[in-house]
Amino acid sequence: MSATQAVPTGRREEAALAHKCLYYMSLMREMEDRIERKLYRQGKIVGGVYVGRGQEAISTGAALQADPGDVLFPTHRDMAAYLIRGVPAGRILAQYMGRADGVTHGRDANMHMGDLQLNVVAIISALAATVPVAAGAALALKYLGRKNVAMCWFGEGSTSVGHWHEGMNFASVQKLPVVWICNNNQYAYSTPMSLQMACANVADRGPAYNTPAEIIDGNDVLAVHQATGRALEYVRAGKGPYLLECKTFRMTGHSAHDAAHYVPPELFEEWGKLDPIARLEARMTAEGWAERNEIDAIQAAVRKEVDEAVAFAEASPYPDPATLTDGVYGDQ
Repeated sequence: MSATQAVPTGRREEAALAHKCLYYMSLMREMEDRIERKLYRQGKIVGGVYVGRGQEAISTGAALQADPGDVLFPTHRDMAAYLIRGVPAGRILAQYMGRADGVTHGRDANMHMGDLQLNVVAIISALAATVPVAAGAALALKYLGRKNVAMCWFGEGSTSVGHWHEGMNFASVQKLPVVWICNNNQYAYSTPMSLQMACANVADRGPAYNTPAEIIDGNDVLAVHQATGRALEYVRAGKGPYLLECKTFRMTGHSAHDAAHYVPPELFEEWGKLDPIARLEARMTAEGWAERNEIDAIQAAVRKEVDEAVAFAEASPYPDPATLTDGVYGDQ
């Protein structure tokens, strides 16, 4: 009998959720470790690399609350949202390698991937620019009379850019069904939060737009999951947008070529003790939701899945140059 089966019936759902969260957080981290620390350094990645190491709980906890009809707007540090929505790991890795079996079939930069059939919209490099687009998607959902919502992730740096404020204002005035999710990882590239805004929290900006705002421990995946549930309930009731500020830390440089010398070393040590995956594993064993061997089995399964995904991507051909304009121009 597994530890999960031994849990009283009333808590089995929580235990099952913890297992699912651990799987997706671990899959995201293993995928990004392969991308940043191996494939990129082997020269197999086309373009730059930006990962969400240490931030896995935010995209995982939030995306697991979404309905299939909800429209997701993840950032370049929210890979779990793609995986949860059903984009295969092999296609994501093929995307990073510029292969024909990638999400965009070898087109665009590696992280600019979306799948409208799965209601996942690709990011815009000027990250705050995604916010008004998400507001537009939410407006369309409202016009259609659907109970679905738009879920839009962004970093705290985005909230100091005009696009963010325009999108927030429009969504609030129109009472649009959108959940704003801030990955507050403390640094907008090399600029610490204290040097880019005068308020102490991103959530402090919500009331200016009459938008409810919560501050969440972004390294506690179950807390993120619960808070997202509250936000979605509010938004689906037609009350307008909701802002979640998830406090976390970027446990790497801005990108694979950035050594992050501007970050005080003690911050990495401090936040390393709050690693979201290690925290969830500790809670699972403490609550009796899993034995250590079950957790090890999840991690082994994740490594095997990523091994297979890498093999798939490396076997995928590069796109045929003859197809260069496919999907660029409309049919005449």
